[in-house]
Amino acid sequence: MSIKTISTNRKAHYKFHIIDKYEAGIALVGSEVKSLRESNVTIKESYVKFVKNELFTVGMHISEYSHAGYSSHDPIRFRKLLLHKKELSKISRSIQEKGMTLIPLKLYFKGGKVKLEFATAKGKRLWDKRQDIMNKDLQRQAERTYKNKKIKL
Repeated sequence: MSIKTISTNRKAHYKFHIIDKYEAGIALVGSEVKSLRESNVTIKESYVKFVKNELFTVGMHISEYSHAGYSSHDPIRFRKLLLHKKELSKISRSIQEKGMTLIPLKLYFKGGKVKLEFATAKGKRLWDKRQDIMNKDLQRQAERTYKNKKIKL
């Protein structure tokens, strides 16, 4: 199956500790899908929440379709995520813990259907972010020294 990425939330890994990842379909209207094909979406400030035992995305901005006629959609509206009941109950149990939240990571087309990858996550503290930056810098430096030694041989 071919996967075409529409949008990613690059700040998610910086701001949160990712615990579990899930994939869900989204209930959309036609003009939203057409707008997604043009990649007119922002998921950076959005999140996922439960409303009456169903999951919805909140704050995902899908711009209006450029060639839309009289019928259009609300750019910021709650969009229902399509999951099995077992998955929903598992997710609801996992976010009962203090500090846990659901954040979208990636929006993509998979086999002609729009899918959302979201995760249960826990917010990082300032020192966690500093530690991650330091680890990345050390990793880059180690790779550079290894590469330079490899070239000299």
